[in-house]
Amino acid sequence: MGKAHEFNGFGCSGENLSPQLSWSDVPQGTKSFAITVYDPDAPTGSGWWHWSVVDIPADTQALKRGESPLAHGAKAIRNDYGTTDFGGACPPEGHGMHRYAFTIWALPTESLSLPEAPSAALVGYMLNATALDSATLTATYHR
Repeated sequence: MGKAHEFNGFGCSGENLSPQLSWSDVPQGTKSFAITVYDPDAPTGSGWWHWSVVDIPADTQALKRGESPLAHGAKAIRNDYGTTDFGGACPPEGHGMHRYAFTIWALPTESLSLPEAPSAALVGYMLNATALDSATLTATYHR
């Protein structure tokens, strides 16, 4: 990922733009999508959730760079920066390369059954329990 996708804060000075994403070959029965972005290399003991969005309508199969899925009626989940928007890469200085797993989830329901203000771990659990399929693209970043 480039500097445009770096977080602006926590000592980082990027543009905090989500990358362009598109997906195809959707499984039959898909009624919505979810997107998650997770860094397993964050020095937290539990990784770092950069973005979680659920209830993306099934007719949405692409997002432009910096575009929010909320414009399509989706629901954003709080990330580990404490916001609900895309949180760009921001590995600690000198920590080496980090991986960012961008996963698109195909879901059999229009709305994922979640309580108010769910944790990213609960969202991940529900996605793994209900998804028809998923695809992951792993990007890397270091500073």
